[in-house]
Amino acid sequence: MRIAIIGCGFVADQYVLTIGLHKQLELAGAFDRNPTALAQFCAFHKLRSYRSVDEILSDPEIKIVVNLTNPDSHYEVSKACLEAGKHVYCEKPLATDMGQARELVEIAKARGLQISSAPSTVFSETAQTMWKALRAGTVGKIRLVYAEMDDGLVHRMPYRHWRNASGKTWPWKDEFEVGCTIEHAGYCLTWLAAFFGPAKSVTAFSSITIPDKQTDAPLDHNAPDLSIGCIKFTSGVVARLTCSIVAPHDHRLMVVGDEGILWAKDTWHTRSPVYSRRYLKIRRRMMLQPWKTRFPLLGKELPKVKYRGASQTDWGRGIAELADAVTENRAARLSADFSLHINELTLALHNAGENAATYQMTTTFDPMTPLPWARD
Repeated sequence: MRIAIIGCGFVADQYVLTIGLHKQLELAGAFDRNPTALAQFCAFHKLRSYRSVDEILSDPEIKIVVNLTNPDSHYEVSKACLEAGKHVYCEKPLATDMGQARELVEIAKARGLQISSAPSTVFSETAQTMWKALRAGTVGKIRLVYAEMDDGLVHRMPYRHWRNASGKTWPWKDEFEVGCTIEHAGYCLTWLAAFFGPAKSVTAFSSITIPDKQTDAPLDHNAPDLSIGCIKFTSGVVARLTCSIVAPHDHRLMVVGDEGILWAKDTWHTRSPVYSRRYLKIRRRMMLQPWKTRFPLLGKELPKVKYRGASQTDWGRGIAELADAVTENRAARLSADFSLHINELTLALHNAGENAATYQMTTTFDPMTPLPWARD
């Protein structure tokens, strides 16, 4: 299936370097409104340089458009693609406004198209292995989840020197203005929603703990650098998610059940190990066993991510799954409704503020099914 990219920023390199792992995808070319960025990107990756968004949308061979623009442009670009009859895979979030996100889903459904939103790390070997262990009842009935998405004091790191493979600098201004919750919470939220179903409510707190991040240029607006949310799922599971660019780097996800705990160290890493420890009763005490069990990762036959980077994520999997869904005439696993639900959760956390009440969710989705290589 021929696809095209709109937006040649920092993350676009990671997409290109993993799209090639999926033989059902053919990357036709790219466009960016910045001519210099476009020329640099296409020259490095040896891609066709489209002259405009309209040129991509008028190309009848392009079936899926990958929207990698700035979050503020997601709605506008995705809407144009859907109205031109293209399926859309959009970087997170679908839109920074919930009304606009709903509109995109409505347009897609009305036109018989599909729209999916990143992240697709729920398709990783780690996530699928953990999910299978949960379905098998490895640690009993699940009661609680602790999820961390902390990345350290980013504003004090040498981010001005961060460059991707094609030489694009890390977009620090956009990152600080959009905020870490919108940028990163989805990496955990997609796992939680896939594992435990739709969320019922969110009780959250968000704050700007470091107002002056000492950047080279003033920010147009400041976004929360910390959010903490307690999510109640309709299944009864409760999850606590912490997202920040303040606390030391920590991407762990721990699931607590009646019989023990199950955890992974890094939800951004495609092949992060999955472990469990079960409870033991010794005389009058109950404790976690001192040893841990490591689960063999599923999907050993899958191609490995080989590019250098902190996340070690196969960014192309979500696009490939969408392409398979279109070909097979079924809903994508990252369906429009699922993506809209994650969008609502993300904005509920981001917009909570310091005096927010419990937020009642208004969206839902049909259960996601495991990938074929991870089924029971």
